[in-house]
Amino acid sequence: MFDLHSHLIPGIDDGARDMEEAIALLRIAEQEGISHMVITPHIHPGQFDNTSAIIQQGLSELKAACATAGVAVQLAAAAEVRLSSEILQWTEQGMLPFIGQYQGFNVLLLELPHSHVPAGADKLVKWLLNKNILPMIAHPERNRDVQADPAKLAPFIRLDCLFQLTASSVLGDMGERSAALSEQLLKQKLFSIMATDSHNLLRRPPKLQQAAQRVSQLVSDDYAEQLVLHTPKLISEVLFAS
Repeated sequence: MFDLHSHLIPGIDDGARDMEEAIALLRIAEQEGISHMVITPHIHPGQFDNTSAIIQQGLSELKAACATAGVAVQLAAAAEVRLSSEILQWTEQGMLPFIGQYQGFNVLLLELPHSHVPAGADKLVKWLLNKNILPMIAHPERNRDVQADPAKLAPFIRLDCLFQLTASSVLGDMGERSAALSEQLLKQKLFSIMATDSHNLLRRPPKLQQAAQRVSQLVSDDYAEQLVLHTPKLISEVLFAS
């Protein structure tokens, strides 16, 4: 399986605290059958001011630790980028890290605020599309505005955005509302991929197997494979080519 959303580079966001925890999380991923992971630290102005250079340095250190520990999961890195006005400048400066490519577009893992869908978000998406950047909306099932009114996603659907489901949402670990909306959107086949969004050992480990089985029950085996293997592999293969 391919996991395109996780926070396992130690100490640079709210994910793994140290290298020991990062390696322990990667061992769980390996046991789950995850062969490739794109680590996606937060880029959130004023909270997590990461850059591509910081992220790539962290990735290099994590890869070295994996080699020493005998962890075989293949690693790459990008970022989960919070919706903000800074995205305009970062795009023009070529500073955005992408999780891969899809249908000729660079794919940006874009995070909305957890509480709402900001006014004008669809205008930013249109602007990004004109720059050959296709947003993948991270975990829309966890957004409170969308939970109250799933039609809030309509502008993004019309613009052909991709959508990422968090595995723990469909299992109920993110609350009843996230679970209910996950099931509703899964049955509509809205999601493009499913990812762990793993942060830590206690509450958010990198588990995909059980969630994939749940998707098989709700929709089909084929759709489950699309979410955890075929589509994420297609998107991220450019990151693992070298």
